[in-house]
Amino acid sequence: MKMFKLITLSLLTTSLLLGSSSMTLTEKAKKNGLLPIPNTEKELYKIIDPKGILTPQRIELGKKLYFDPRLSKSSLISCNWCHNLGLGGVDGVSKAIGHQWNGNPMHLNSPTVYNAVFAKRQFWDGRSPDLEDQAEGPIQAGVEMAAPKALIEKRINSIPEYVDMFKDAYGKKVKIDFTKIASTIGLFERTLVTPSRYDDFLNGKKDALTKKEKEGLNIFIDKGCVTCHNGIALGGDMKPFELRSKYKHRDVGSFTGNANKMIKVPTLRNITETAPYFHNGMLWSLKDAIKEMSHVQVGYKVGEKNGEGNKFKLEIMPISLNDKEIDKIILFFNALEGRKPKIEFPQLPKSRETTPKPDAK
Repeated sequence: MKMFKLITLSLLTTSLLLGSSSMTLTEKAKKNGLLPIPNTEKELYKIIDPKGILTPQRIELGKKLYFDPRLSKSSLISCNWCHNLGLGGVDGVSKAIGHQWNGNPMHLNSPTVYNAVFAKRQFWDGRSPDLEDQAEGPIQAGVEMAAPKALIEKRINSIPEYVDMFKDAYGKKVKIDFTKIASTIGLFERTLVTPSRYDDFLNGKKDALTKKEKEGLNIFIDKGCVTCHNGIALGGDMKPFELRSKYKHRDVGSFTGNANKMIKVPTLRNITETAPYFHNGMLWSLKDAIKEMSHVQVGYKVGEKNGEGNKFKLEIMPISLNDKEIDKIILFFNALEGRKPKIEFPQLPKSRETTPKPDAK
């Protein structure tokens, strides 16, 4: 009962008015909390760079660090290892594999780094508020990159080219410490945005989606999938899980969410490229994943005004999708495949004799 109250409170904070039959699908989508990636650089940067700290120098430096395996203890694992920019921003395996070929002890799946800037929280349990903070975790985690802060600082500061790049990016008096190194990676990740035909449609291009894709989007809204998959990210916030029934693979791994049993909703952007699905990566078929969600979760139904100001009556309801509806939603999901930024693998500066050596132990 507590979980149903949580989801109801969450719904009350968003605009869920279905409107009249004359409402266009674009209007309906926006009124149900679906927002496009802005189609102008100025508006986009208001979202991905609200503090105005992104510069070409910082982005390029962050890219080099993102691809540099020397940020791991073994000098084998880079950020791109789990968040491969050539594979939809993921690693394509059920559970993340890190230092000494260890699998994630909770059997957690690597989420995509593409469009992560639009998420309200980072990590499956939402413990990080932004990408800069998030970048510190995997580098230090023993089962991921396993590198102590001091080791990373020594490696980067031992490479004159990196020192020069930091000075160019932040000024000559910059302190190149672990926090600065990790946050610079986060700045690069902020630029990994993939606008799609779906965004073109919401931004006013009526023919950006096919008729069947529009039908899929309409079902996606009407069945209440927007309860959790909303905003620009089509996810990215913390929500209760298993509101209707138990996830059939819930016993794989020990993850149960944060202290309040909430789990970060994964983005649906590029979802056709980021299998396997769910936090423990146990479903490889997108159709099976949608079907499982229709059993596990609930949506909303908006009724008439209840007489209390402008509030509308909200009714929690099963999502209950049939195969035909699922197939149409999958067609809509194809329109979420975004245009990836062109990323050239960088040439990394060479190590020096004073650069701490790899340690695979």
